[in-house]
Amino acid sequence: MNTLIALAIAPCGTGEEMAPLVSQVIKVIRDSGLSNRTNSMFTEIEGEWDDVMKVVKDATKVLVDQGIRTEVVLKADIRPGFTDMMHSKTEKVDAILGKDSGGKNV
Repeated sequence: MNTLIALAIAPCGTGEEMAPLVSQVIKVIRDSGLSNRTNSMFTEIEGEWDDVMKVVKDATKVLVDQGIRTEVVLKADIRPGFTDMMHSKTEKVDAILGKDSGGKNV
């Protein structure tokens, strides 16, 4: 069952700068072999349900195993019969707009 998720895993109570800890989480996701992309607020991951959920668990444990209170925000899109939704969704919008704006207001 192909699944596309938007995921944010963040440490709580560790100070203002989170990038060093979030980088540890992102490394687990990128090393998973699943299709993924990171932006300033979320990381999208696409793959089979069980594989995606394993990555979510493993990435969360990176912080939890250090004794860090961890917040997880997850949104899932499960659409039977579809794959590569991570790219095709944005390509459809770009085609309707008639250009590739790259997410910039032009």
